[in-house]
Amino acid sequence: MSMRFKVTAPKNFEQNFERWIDALEMAKSLIPKCKGMFQEVRILENNELIWVYDRFHRHPQFMGAGTYNRLAKLFLQETLENEADGESDLPSTE
Repeated sequence: MSMRFKVTAPKNFEQNFERWIDALEMAKSLIPKCKGMFQEVRILENNELIWVYDRFHRHPQFMGAGTYNRLAKLFLQETLENEADGESDLPSTE
């Protein structure tokens, strides 16, 4: 399977991920390192910008119509797959 998501951040950070959950987790962990006014943490999907955090916005921005809904569904799908494989990091509701 080829790279699907790429996370980029200040200081030339760049890492590729197969899953949205992993890319999102990495991007969120890099937000505290985004100190300058023009520094950004980005997630690209197949080289298209889909998520960005910068100091001008209080919360990360999803880029493009329908992107949030599509990625929310993907997040749920990947979470269910993790649970089926016994890899869930989420607390149990039982």
